[in-house]
Amino acid sequence: MFIDNIKIYVKAGNGGNGAVSFHREKYVAAGGPDGGDGGRGGNIIFKVDTGANTLLAFRYKRKFVAESGGDGKADKMHGKNGADVIIKVPEGTLIKDPETGKIIFDMASAPEYVLCKGGRGGWGNRHFATPTRQIPRFAKSGTKGEEREVLLELKMLAEVGIIGFPNVGKSSILSRISQAKPKIANYHFTTLSPNLGVVKVKGDSGFLAADIPGLIEGAAEGLGLGHAFLRHIERCRLLLHVVDISSADGTDPSENLDKIDSELKKYSEELAKRPQIVVANKVDSADTESDEIKKFVEHCRKLGREIIYVSAVSGEGLDKLVDATWKKLKELPPLTIYEPEFTPEDNAIGNIGSVTETTVRRENDKFIVEGEWLYNFMGQINFSDYESLNFFQRVLIKNGVIDKLREAGVKEGDTVSIYDFEFDFVY
Repeated sequence: MFIDNIKIYVKAGNGGNGAVSFHREKYVAAGGPDGGDGGRGGNIIFKVDTGANTLLAFRYKRKFVAESGGDGKADKMHGKNGADVIIKVPEGTLIKDPETGKIIFDMASAPEYVLCKGGRGGWGNRHFATPTRQIPRFAKSGTKGEEREVLLELKMLAEVGIIGFPNVGKSSILSRISQAKPKIANYHFTTLSPNLGVVKVKGDSGFLAADIPGLIEGAAEGLGLGHAFLRHIERCRLLLHVVDISSADGTDPSENLDKIDSELKKYSEELAKRPQIVVANKVDSADTESDEIKKFVEHCRKLGREIIYVSAVSGEGLDKLVDATWKKLKELPPLTIYEPEFTPEDNAIGNIGSVTETTVRRENDKFIVEGEWLYNFMGQINFSDYESLNFFQRVLIKNGVIDKLREAGVKEGDTVSIYDFEFDFVY
């Protein structure tokens, strides 16, 4: 089974709690507080698995939770750090937000990515000792680990996409020019999932080609296999458009070319503009001097596309096709790498989890803001750093906290308290 689109839930480990403890030792009076700090929660890390080409591993396991950090102990003993969870995905997998569809990260741009960070461990009571508070009987709890749902979408890293109607010889061509062994048979939709093959050119040079299941007219409306697999050629730098030049099924090659172009355009204007080489297959069964083929050649000339005659059966023209493809690839820009569409503020809110409710209440001239997500989020902020403080402010604005304060009647100069952090409200 081929799976290329799936939603999963991930959660980093919670930080361990700090310990409340006091040193006890014979002949040592007033040993003082010695509670250790809690350990860090484990991270959720995505890592590229170069041997995988499907998301099938996520069919039965869609929930990933990292280990929480251990609690601190007496004698200033630090709690154990939680183990990270490594999630392996095929190269080219996009990590997306399921609600907005925005790209969080493209696993083609780096071999690993930390999606959710573990919670920080809480301080033990030894950190809270002061000259006036020598016996602190409290410690700090660890913060919660980040959590979220994400959509994994695989877009293969093939440089060349082989497209065309069903049964025109796409899989046969791929099997002849590479070591791929796709299923080949004389009926529509033999290919039910994309096939990948490495095409060797000279020495260690080569390129990766993908054979996409055949499109038919009306695919945009869900006919046939629809557009289900076109995402796998969105990164392709070049398309090999295979056409049955023999017209054995009685169709017009020129019309077939236009129909596939139309389906590409319905799926993506950008993909429809991708450079193409027309591969006129089954030349061994065609009369290249016929009026129909001359019309086809003229049609391709008007589209500005190179035509290469091949026969997947006899091997005629396949070397020329590989050479022409390699030459064209040298002229084209590199593979598409998708930039993250999620802002740091989006990521911060998304990683907080599903509960982002905020309450605002007024006590005299002070406005108290509370929310579980806020408590966890504040553990990530360094309030002594100007940039971190600005980031905190942008997240408050984006998540509607400032609007709620205004609705509650806050005025310029009023004090706003968010747990341990207080500031004067300024418009």
